[in-house]
Amino acid sequence: MTLSGIGYDCHRFGSGRPLLIGGVEIPSERGLAGHSDADVLTHAVIDALLGAAGLGDIGEHFPDTDERWRGADSIALLGAVVEMVGAGGLRVLNVDCTVIMEAPKLAPHRHAIREQISLALGIPAERVNVKATTGEGMGFVGRGEGVAALAVASLQAEA
Repeated sequence: MTLSGIGYDCHRFGSGRPLLIGGVEIPSERGLAGHSDADVLTHAVIDALLGAAGLGDIGEHFPDTDERWRGADSIALLGAVVEMVGAGGLRVLNVDCTVIMEAPKLAPHRHAIREQISLALGIPAERVNVKATTGEGMGFVGRGEGVAALAVASLQAEA
């Protein structure tokens, strides 16, 4: 049996923080605001995995009301979710992601992002797809106010 889940996240830009996308620091004058490290792409992947496994959402497991998760490394949280999914007899097949932001350009960092996410998921990088697009000047992304990300994950029940 194959299970699928979708994840979405968005964060506004803020100052004094690095811009982390998929566990990779992207050179930028602004980072993203959030309770953890605000890694919008990794958060979307986490929600996609949790959704596919029927395990709720990121806020249920790592609430922003809990100081334990302040500044948390989202790649480490992703690793914890992979363990939760595995404990339920499921394994990750693949993940497909889209990052939506006006700037900076993601293309130069796409390979490194695929590598980071694949390591956390325990799957080959070829099974992690990372795409990028802009908001075409529309909405909060288009105005340069923040970044959004979508992810779809497929899981397979262990035999």
